[in-house]
Amino acid sequence: MYIVPEREIGALMTRTSAFDAVEKVFAAMASGEAYNFPVIREAIGHEDALYGFKGGFDRAGLSLGLKAGGYWPNNLAKHGEINHQSTVFLFDPDTGKVAAMVGGNLLTALRTAAASSVSIAHLARKDAKVMGMVGAGHQATFQLRAALEQRDFTKVIGWNYHPEMLPNIEKVANEAGLPFEAVPLDGMREADVIVSITSAFAPSLMAAHVSPGTHLACMGTDTKGKQEVDAALLAVATVFTDEIAQSVSIGEAQHAIAQNLMTEADIHQIGAVINGTHPGRKSADEITLFDGTGVGLQDLAVAAAVVDLAIEKGIAIKVDV
Repeated sequence: MYIVPEREIGALMTRTSAFDAVEKVFAAMASGEAYNFPVIREAIGHEDALYGFKGGFDRAGLSLGLKAGGYWPNNLAKHGEINHQSTVFLFDPDTGKVAAMVGGNLLTALRTAAASSVSIAHLARKDAKVMGMVGAGHQATFQLRAALEQRDFTKVIGWNYHPEMLPNIEKVANEAGLPFEAVPLDGMREADVIVSITSAFAPSLMAAHVSPGTHLACMGTDTKGKQEVDAALLAVATVFTDEIAQSVSIGEAQHAIAQNLMTEADIHQIGAVINGTHPGRKSADEITLFDGTGVGLQDLAVAAAVVDLAIEKGIAIKVDV
């Protein structure tokens, strides 16, 4: 078995590599070559933590395994550790033997950002100029860096529940040579692309805040009850997702479906656009929305790529089990 520690991930996995890995696995999911296992996610009754498992099997990439981890909200304050903690385990699909254990914290941030950037690459208008961010926490910085690589943006605008956090994304915008403006939520009407990345249980971005032709990547809703955007927004958008089953159960679509504003049949896999079996955006005025719920296959794809690189560079630690 190979071990790739968390400390090595930053030198191995680039945003481009994460994008390629996630794009390929989305395509494999849409073609039926890859599937996710049911998600287990539990409140463990200790430290207010949520803990769970996401796994799957990709026949195309021959990736089999799971990510174990969750959210410990007191970590940063109590222990100086980030609140999201995870580890990816890969298994040999031919024998079932454990093949690798990979630090999953940075990988989770990179694969989540890669998912939204894949949606921008395939669904945003080619002439998109203004990038909007709803959310300014740790993950938002990863989201913004990845998103800015997908179009020739000229400006970044942002809103956050806690305005004092907006300098996090302003710094990223400035590093990219772009001006940044803090706006109220109705100021998001200026945006051509919007990424929402919050942990909210009530919507902040409403349908009236979004202009025709906008592409949205909603990346924060991954649990029953969570909600970032108005359910009515999904009703007027063409909705895409990583996995339909998760979109309707733990993603943004759970609320629109509960309110009878849409049905499961109204949701499309982003992989179908990648494969060319769905046309994607059909007009300049169409609102497109990607409901990024986060699937185990994303984690396996980026972890497998990291293991290959770590072995090639002599960084991977080999142990007998």
